Amino acid sequence: MKQFGITPKILEFEHCHEVGAHFQIGKGDLVFISDRTDEHYFKDTISNEAYRVNYRKYVSGEPTDVMVEKIYADIKDYQYTRVFGIGGGTILDVAKLFALKNTVPVVDLFNKELEIIKDKELILIPTTCGTGSEVTNISILELTAISSKFGLAVDELYADYAVLVPELLNDLPMSVFATSSIDAFIHAIESYTSPKANAFTRLYSKKAMEMILTGYQTIVEQGPEARKSLQKDFMIASTFAGIAFGNAGCAAVHAMSYPLGAVYHIAHGEANYAMFTEVFKTYAAIDPNGSIKELNLFLAGFLGCEPAFVYEEIEKLLNHILLKKALRDYGVTKVDLETFTEAVMTKQTRLMANNYVPLAREQVLGIYTKLY
Repeated sequence: MKQFGITPKILEFEHCHEVGAHFQIGKGDLVFISDRTDEHYFKDTISNEAYRVNYRKYVSGEPTDVMVEKIYADIKDYQYTRVFGIGGGTILDVAKLFALKNTVPVVDLFNKELEIIKDKELILIPTTCGTGSEVTNISILELTAISSKFGLAVDELYADYAVLVPELLNDLPMSVFATSSIDAFIHAIESYTSPKANAFTRLYSKKAMEMILTGYQTIVEQGPEARKSLQKDFMIASTFAGIAFGNAGCAAVHAMSYPLGAVYHIAHGEANYAMFTEVFKTYAAIDPNGSIKELNLFLAGFLGCEPAFVYEEIEKLLNHILLKKALRDYGVTKVDLETFTEAVMTKQTRLMANNYVPLAREQVLGIYTKLY
C-alpha cells in the first residue's frame, strides 16, 4: 500500500503584518525567531507578551540535542498553547519539538523511548526557499553522542498551519538562497525515485524540479539579482518538494551528507550537493530501467540533452548557483570516508530504506571515494 496526504493547512500571505493580524501572536505563544527576522519583519506584529526564543543565542551552526535541552531549561516555566517557528529549516525543526508534551531528554525522544504526544498548536513559517519542513513530520538534529544528524519522523510533528510569505525572502543572501534551493531540488529528485513514491508525490516532485531549474536558468541568463523576481516561485517549489519528500522520503544523498555536515559544519544544502550527482549516477549504473529512466527522460527534455548526460548538465547549471567542491576541500580525510560510511550504514537506515536501489557498504564507500 502507498499513501499520500497533506496534513497542515497551507496559508499564503503577501506581507508579514498580515500574519500578525491573522494569528494575533501574543500571550501564551512561544515564538522561535531570530532577532534579525523579528526586527525586519515582525517588529510591530508580535506582542511583547509572547515568549521569543532567538535560536542563534544557543548555537551558531546546525541544531543539536544539547541546544534543545538548553532552550527547554529556559522556557520550561512558561505556559504556552501555541508554538510559532519562523525561520529556516533548523528553526522549524527545533520548534516542532516544543509542540510535544515531552521534549527532553532529547536522545530518548529521538529513540522513541518517551511518550510522543502533541499538545500545542504548531504554526511554521519558512524564511528560506529550501526546507520543506513546514509540511513534513520530520525533525532533524545533530545528536552529539554519535556525531551525526538523526531524524525523528512521527505524525505528531506535523504543523497545524504552514504559512508562506514570499516577502521573507527579500533580503535572503545569495549563499543561503543557493544552499536552500538546491536542498529543495534534491528533496524533489530523491523523493521521485523513492520506493514510496506514487503518482501524487511524483506530480509534486516534477513541478518542484521544473520550477527550480527554470528559475536557475533565468538566474544564469540574467544574473543573481533575477532571483528576487522569482521568490514566490522558489518558496512554492520548496513546499511542493516538501510535500513530495514528506510522503515518499529522502534517501542516500541526505544520508551520506549528514556525517559530512555534522563533522565539518557544512551548510545542509551544500553537503547534499556534494553527494547528489554521484549517488544518482551510481543508481543509474545499477538499474537504468526503473523510475530513474523516467526521471532522466524528463530532465533531458528540460535540459536539452541526451538522458545519459543529465547529471553532467545539471551540475553545470547548479555550479552557476553554488560551486561544487571535492570532499578534500572541506578538510575531509581518507580515514573519514570509512567513518562516514559506517555512520551511514548503521545510523541512517530510515533514509537508506528509501534508496532507488539498495546500496551496499562498498558502494557507499565507493561514492565517497570518488567524491574525495
